[in-house]
Amino acid sequence: MVKNKTILICDDDEGILDMLEIVLEGSGYDTIPIKNSLSLYEAIEREHPDLLLLDLWMPVLTGDQVLKTLRKNLETKELPVIVISASRDGEQIAMNAGANDFMAKPFDLDLLLKKVQQYIIN
Repeated sequence: MVKNKTILICDDDEGILDMLEIVLEGSGYDTIPIKNSLSLYEAIEREHPDLLLLDLWMPVLTGDQVLKTLRKNLETKELPVIVISASRDGEQIAMNAGANDFMAKPFDLDLLLKKVQQYIIN
């Protein structure tokens, strides 16, 4: 049996988490929603996701802080990360932190799925 690819979604907005879960699972991916960025490292270590969708602006640890930490760790530095944000300068911040890609909120779901497929080789 072929294992589905796993996408970890980290966003403090429950509506976005739910929507992304529905869309991605409907496209055949397994998803792990994380609302609290502090839980992210543990979830990555436990689940070994194939891709991370990461919100930039979250309470406690911001997405760029999380991403910089992931990029310094040998275990996670190659993990593909697509940053999502409504911030005007979000793309610059995301790329400076080491993101593979960026999507501005609100985003086009078809474009999101295309980007996800780029980073996940089925």
